[in-house]
Amino acid sequence: QVQLVESGGGLVQAGGSLRLSCAASESIFSIYAMAWFRQAPGKQRELVASINSGGITNYADSVKGRFTISRDNAKNTVYLQMNSLKPEDTAVYYCARRRSFFDAFGSWGQGTQVTVSS
Repeated sequence: QVQLVESGGGLVQAGGSLRLSCAASESIFSIYAMAWFRQAPGKQRELVASINSGGITNYADSVKGRFTISRDNAKNTVYLQMNSLKPEDTAVYYCARRRSFFDAFGSWGQGTQVTVSS
């Protein structure tokens, strides 16, 4: 069972930046897609950004132009660069993987808290 470990969260002022990392316990080279989700208190978990094995990315409208997802297959790590952070970005951020086209996202990590103060 693959393990995903997120890190890089913290407290930042509005307008600031953070870089999240997701380290996988096994190779992500052939994984169909990796993604970042987030869940704010009282809200459902939502997809923030995804990247497939070909490097094609997809973003939620709320983060387009501010967040960038990337993957380093040699390090089995996925990153989320978050710039121009807003208080509404406050949430627990989770990493997940989608093994193939036929699978849903799963293998959730423990999450990392991001808090943006106004």
